Amino acid sequence: MSDTFKPEIIAFCCHYTIYNFARDLQGLTKSGFPENVKIEKVSCSGRVARVHLLRTLEEGADGVYVVGCEEEKCHNGAGSRRAKKRSEYVKDVLLQLGMEPERTEMFFMPRGDEAKFIDIAREMVEKIKALGPSPLRGK
Repeated sequence: MSDTFKPEIIAFCCHYTIYNFARDLQGLTKSGFPENVKIEKVSCSGRVARVHLLRTLEEGADGVYVVGCEEEKCHNGAGSRRAKKRSEYVKDVLLQLGMEPERTEMFFMPRGDEAKFIDIAREMVEKIKALGPSPLRGK
């Protein structure tokens, strides 16, 4: 894929996971967070419905991912497990539609781990760059 392709990626992020650094997104970008990843802060990753992930892709995002608490440390108990199941469901839907299931992912991370958060975003950017633009982009 061309080096000029800058994928549009949306990250649904648990408020508890990113609370230490989410207020200073400009500082996060200075630390290496990709500018083409847009953050949607949610009260819990378990609140991200399958329709949110699918609609985000349908509206032209090249990739979408969810960041939640570590499963055993989820602030809301089962939120991260629910988000994981929903992400797996969306992967299946994408496969049935002939799209790459890798366009969506679920990540677990310790609360406030800025370095890991940046690494996750970079990983998604590289993965989506390799896949190329979404077939739904511009439709």
